[in-house]
Amino acid sequence: MPRKTPIDQILSELHSNAERPFEGARAAPAGIYTSPDFLELELEHVFSKEWICAGRAESLKKTGDYLTLQIADQPIFVIRDKSGGIRAYSNVCLHRMSILLEGTGNKKFVTCPYHAWSYDLDGNLRKAPYMDGTPEFEKKDYCLPTIRCELWDGWIYVTLNPDIEPVAKRLQSIKDIVTGRYQFENYVETFREEHIWDTNWKVLAENFMESYHLFQLHGPTIGKQSKVEEMDMPPGNAVFNYHWITKESEFALANAHPDCRYLEGEWRRTTALITIYPGHMITLTPGYFWYLVLQPHGVGQVKMLYGGGMAPDFINDPQGAEHVAKAKQILDDVNEEDRIGTQAVFRGMNAGLARPGHLSYLERPNHEFNQYLARLLTGATACPEPLPEALSAAC
Repeated sequence: MPRKTPIDQILSELHSNAERPFEGARAAPAGIYTSPDFLELELEHVFSKEWICAGRAESLKKTGDYLTLQIADQPIFVIRDKSGGIRAYSNVCLHRMSILLEGTGNKKFVTCPYHAWSYDLDGNLRKAPYMDGTPEFEKKDYCLPTIRCELWDGWIYVTLNPDIEPVAKRLQSIKDIVTGRYQFENYVETFREEHIWDTNWKVLAENFMESYHLFQLHGPTIGKQSKVEEMDMPPGNAVFNYHWITKESEFALANAHPDCRYLEGEWRRTTALITIYPGHMITLTPGYFWYLVLQPHGVGQVKMLYGGGMAPDFINDPQGAEHVAKAKQILDDVNEEDRIGTQAVFRGMNAGLARPGHLSYLERPNHEFNQYLARLLTGATACPEPLPEALSAAC
């Protein structure tokens, strides 16, 4: 049976740990991963309030290309409209409230699968069969609610919060520090998949944001290429954390292509790992990238958007298709190791004798992530130091 810790105790333990200096911090209490009550708070105060990544903008290439996602209890679809823009709408029909679209695809019009009410790409109702016999029905009164949608660095972000600051302003610091150097908006996505794993979303998030596990969990794949003692763990800030390693990788695609002219010096061989709260994780190298977007699927499962791609020089190389295949194979192998590891962690968290231990200096991002959750859910004030001036007000 899963442990049943009272929610007030869980929040108190999270708060106390978040307020500790990093040097004395422990892993987060098990209850934040195993408690249904804690998940309800996350859905209300985290996912319903923050910017949530929907994937790469280039995944919607043509007019009518769409993708779907859900934030808390709100289904959403994102679509390329006739003017070439990207817009997001409530994915719920205005008649009897059926879900309109599933998965990804292309539509000239959005037609409800239940009663065939049809909407144009601007969300306006265009057809409603057999409604002419309803005297008070006016087609012009029906338009799908819009969802706030913005682009940043090649990514699509959506939010249910009308008051949150623009995503580009919110994430300007990470573009200045890392992604702008790589001209990340020009990278090309080569795959996008969805998976459900049997672990809590935060277990997978924390697994991504620390490299302490590389030498052990990823020993058969990338563990020997990434020496944890060479990792640089600078403080993050209120909305993201990051770390990086500079190396001559045995995996050539992790270094800059010989034709690359915009990266110089150590940046030609630096791999950055970025976590944008709450659940957007990016590994960015001079040659390729991969990412996860995480959403809770109940307490014991995470719905994961898993994708990746290549820098333009590698895509346009005569061996471009081979580069893409090599990158996908190694990423799939690493991802499978992470699945095994994170599912084992979640099983252990449900044990009655499970206790959180002290964090390694290589797990600074995990403590900052716990501080982020504590600020939103408990009123904690601790933030990473130093903070950029523009973000200091967030704490």
